Amino acid sequence: MTPLKVLAPIKVKYAEKVMFTKKVLFVSSEVFPLIKTGGLADVSGSLPSALQNLGVDIRILIPGYPTVLNQLSDLQSIGMLNNLPVIEHAELMLGTIKDTQVKVMAIKSASLYERDGGPYSDVHGEEWPDNALRFGVLSKVAAILSGAQTPLQDWQPDIVHCNDWQTGLTPAYMKLQENTEAKAIISLHNMAFQGCFPSEWVATLGLPASSFIMEGFEYHGQLSFLKAGIYYADAISTVSPSYAKEIQTAEFGFGLEGLLKTRGSEIKGILNGIETDEWNPEIDTHLIKTFSASKIAGKKQVKSALQKKLGLNNDANAPLLGVVSRLTHQKGLDLLLPNMQYLLDAGCQLALLGSGENVLESAFLTIADQNPGRVSVTIGYNEPLSHQVMAGCDMFIMPSRFEPCGLNQLYGLAYGTPPIVNATGGLADSVIDTNRITIKDKTANGFVMAEVSAEALLACILRALEVFNDETKIWRQIQKNGMSQNLSWDKSALEYLALYQSLS
Repeated sequence: MTPLKVLAPIKVKYAEKVMFTKKVLFVSSEVFPLIKTGGLADVSGSLPSALQNLGVDIRILIPGYPTVLNQLSDLQSIGMLNNLPVIEHAELMLGTIKDTQVKVMAIKSASLYERDGGPYSDVHGEEWPDNALRFGVLSKVAAILSGAQTPLQDWQPDIVHCNDWQTGLTPAYMKLQENTEAKAIISLHNMAFQGCFPSEWVATLGLPASSFIMEGFEYHGQLSFLKAGIYYADAISTVSPSYAKEIQTAEFGFGLEGLLKTRGSEIKGILNGIETDEWNPEIDTHLIKTFSASKIAGKKQVKSALQKKLGLNNDANAPLLGVVSRLTHQKGLDLLLPNMQYLLDAGCQLALLGSGENVLESAFLTIADQNPGRVSVTIGYNEPLSHQVMAGCDMFIMPSRFEPCGLNQLYGLAYGTPPIVNATGGLADSVIDTNRITIKDKTANGFVMAEVSAEALLACILRALEVFNDETKIWRQIQKNGMSQNLSWDKSALEYLALYQSLS
């Protein structure tokens, strides 16, 4: 087997704010705190802020959803966008995110973005039938802003940083249509979502039919937004070093591993950080009591408050297992179901927050009904509760079958809630298994499954419970190891800055 090639670490040449003079356009379909459905929003909210702190002149481009337009400060119109697919015209708005002062440009188009529902689907969970147009326009606008026809007179990007399939057509538009000297980067957050649409959209979106081929954006007779991004971008990044390798294999490449292999030496894996102003047990306003690695006693009060809030038995000694997740096959929580009753009968409790596949929601709700006082299941998403579960639980269950990076295991580390994970993607890059060697060298910060199976998950949880119940000193060291790590965006932002510099 030919060894997979991954771009070697790039050394940061300059860390001073004044050393990077290029302008960066960061394009994303969701940005926290403006709008969020998952981890992409967290990255898109935190990374630009961290880069701005390094002196990068960065602006975010996002669709003008109602919640975005309502939350931006100092919102003003800065130009009209013309020659767009189907809708022809849209207004470009400029505002700032209040807490970070990062500048955001929003595409105001009532027909495309000002609807009830989420960014990708309606109030019933059905995907918008014109998503190809909605995100095709986002991609087109990003390309226009980088080219000679930009309506902006005072700001034009040198680098366009695209994120996932929703922005995947941007590099194609830049290379094939717009007169631009800017460089395009695409960050791959999850290869499972590729933005594939019927071939009719090629003409509708104004793309050249000559590029609807294998060496372009054609994928099994469909238009693939993500393939377009991978094929035409000047650089590719993923959200963890391990995922950069995994996506070049059939198991994780979702049909695009061949293309990714041809660009293997150009793929840069950069592990995500977390927003430490939002996720920090020392200052978290969602908690009844703050705590730290050196003063961890407050975590017990948070656990007690969480048990009371969720209707769980107020038992300080009961190991409280936490889950905050989408309930999907990818996340592997179906592996927990066969083990759950055994773990509950052994004295554990479960606090679950999430939503997803109906069969998984129903299965966990049934377990909750059968085990009052021992299981709490909250369907949906609740930001304060997610912080409280992460802080109040004793261990965090995250047996993902694949996980490009994952943020929740990083939150678990920060909050002294050791993660129990599968060795994949960012989980493998951030969680160090507890064993004799890692206990001795004080690097252990969690527990890693031997394989992806219900039996392996149970064995891993039982290992954690053994330490939790019998080895208090070791458990405290595991917590301290995780909480003492620098999990902020500082290091990751420097790596992105180096990637930008490599294109200059």
